[in-house]
Amino acid sequence: MPPPLPGPLAPLAPLLGHYGYWAVGAVVFLEDFGVPAPGETILLAAGVYAGAGELNIVAVAAIAFTAAVVGDNVGYLIGRTGGRAFVERWGRYILLTPKRFEAAEAFFRRHGGKIVTVARFVEGLRQANGIIAGTTGMPWPRFLAFNALGAALWVGLWSSLAYLAGSHITAVYDEILRYQRYVLIAVGLLVAALAVRHLVRRGRARPGD
Repeated sequence: MPPPLPGPLAPLAPLLGHYGYWAVGAVVFLEDFGVPAPGETILLAAGVYAGAGELNIVAVAAIAFTAAVVGDNVGYLIGRTGGRAFVERWGRYILLTPKRFEAAEAFFRRHGGKIVTVARFVEGLRQANGIIAGTTGMPWPRFLAFNALGAALWVGLWSSLAYLAGSHITAVYDEILRYQRYVLIAVGLLVAALAVRHLVRRGRARPGD
């Protein structure tokens, strides 16, 4: 049985449980040429599954890396061939408004190749990374090198952290359940104290008291 996924990862459990590696590759690929898909989230979820023994972490990392690089290169090709006309016509459908695009484009021009690497970790830039690099005319070999480096760092970081959590997922959930009761009690006491304080202050503020 796959482990239960916590918080925002939970909605991806059916997709990941049914399609496995295909889901990882497809979602990361789509996100990386501009489609607003949860690429980073599914990478984390797949890492947890791998840590729990449901998937192979090497396969997860290899597929995510390949999908990320290919996806960004599709974005680069779109930006290089379609340019601004493409962004102005279709950008709103992938949450890339003209204002957002101009700001990101200016940022790219100032910082060059290094931002291609860092962009992988920035929500918004991760999705528009390839398209903007293409429209600004960055040479493809330079883009490919920095993009591959960013993909390797991004996949390596998140898949490793999720894998470590997944391999100890039972202990993690046990600890969460163990302290959850105490947290709820503390929150309840705090709410009660604030309510009492409010009532006392309200009573003192009444005329004639």
